[in-house]
Amino acid sequence: MSESFLRPETLAAHAMGAIDARTGAIIPPIHPSTTYERDADLRYSRGHCYSRGDNPTDESAAATLTALEGGTQTLLFASGMAAATAVFQALEPGDHVLAPQVMYWALRSWLSGFATRWGLEIELVDTSDLNAVKAALRPGKTRLLWVESPANPLWSVSDIAALADLARRVGARLAVDSTVATPVLTRPLSLGADIVMHSATKYLNGHSDVVAGTLTTARQDEFWARIKAVQVQGGGILGPFEAWLLQRGLRTLYPRVRWQSASALTLAERLAVHPGVLEVLYPGLPGFPGHDLARRQMEGGFGAMLSVRIRGGREAAIATAANVHLWRRATSLGGVESLIEHRASIEGPTSPVPDDLLRLSVGIESVEDLWTDFDVALTAASAAQGE
Repeated sequence: MSESFLRPETLAAHAMGAIDARTGAIIPPIHPSTTYERDADLRYSRGHCYSRGDNPTDESAAATLTALEGGTQTLLFASGMAAATAVFQALEPGDHVLAPQVMYWALRSWLSGFATRWGLEIELVDTSDLNAVKAALRPGKTRLLWVESPANPLWSVSDIAALADLARRVGARLAVDSTVATPVLTRPLSLGADIVMHSATKYLNGHSDVVAGTLTTARQDEFWARIKAVQVQGGGILGPFEAWLLQRGLRTLYPRVRWQSASALTLAERLAVHPGVLEVLYPGLPGFPGHDLARRQMEGGFGAMLSVRIRGGREAAIATAANVHLWRRATSLGGVESLIEHRASIEGPTSPVPDDLLRLSVGIESVEDLWTDFDVALTAASAAQGE
């Protein structure tokens, strides 16, 4: 059967049908070589020169993600931050950039620091508010609209199709951080985005053993060439072993994300009526401000990330996290193990995150075990607050 007729979950599971031509191995090999032999006439007819610019193992994983996102090319980076910052570094000093008020904290800090010193004019806006974005866009001046949806850690949802239209009208590009949605739930390029970014450390790899980032483009134009130059000249490439692990993770992406999303919805619904909970932030809940948009934009689930605001404030939130046993108190998200974190402690005093908020990354464990563990810890924390 032709690969063009296969569904994304099949392409992912089969690593695009890759079979090693020499051995017949169904698992793609690792190519650790840093350099490749020239032909006698000094050409590279086999297509590879030096691994800072091209490596067969990287190309295999990149081709899989290109197919899943419906793009034309994917680049693999040494981290999600390396991927994201490459887009901004491809801009010119003086360019105006719109980015979300609520977004991945490390990138937000980089934008307010290095990117500003680099000469970019960074403006933060509520990207879930189309009127606010429209008012902030500057025709002929705004060159990039950066969106994260759902946005970490409050999980606000932005209308990718509408934002793509607004960006085009003023000559800007739309780049979407789709780390939480993954191509399983949302394909930004099909909604009009120009570039989609992932911290592949998270769901794409899914096993908490690779740091990686990816960019996939809708078209290979001059701006994309500049991003590639930033990557190659700056050396922000992914090593072949990490690329091989990423390809392994992509094979199980669809069942993992679907299972995790279903568990997250179950937990969100139960926590929403828990007496120890002030508020649950999750796009899958009907009362969530972005729920209707999420239903239109996310197919097959609402993601596996949710945040819970605990009654009793900071002390009760930290006490809850301190008393779980199955949930792991650790930074990051998207792995097969469930994680819990008090984000305000991580992000510091300038964070927009409420002090009573716990961020939950739901893994592949039994949802009943996850629920029992969290319920016991939350009930104990609530009882201690009432003493």
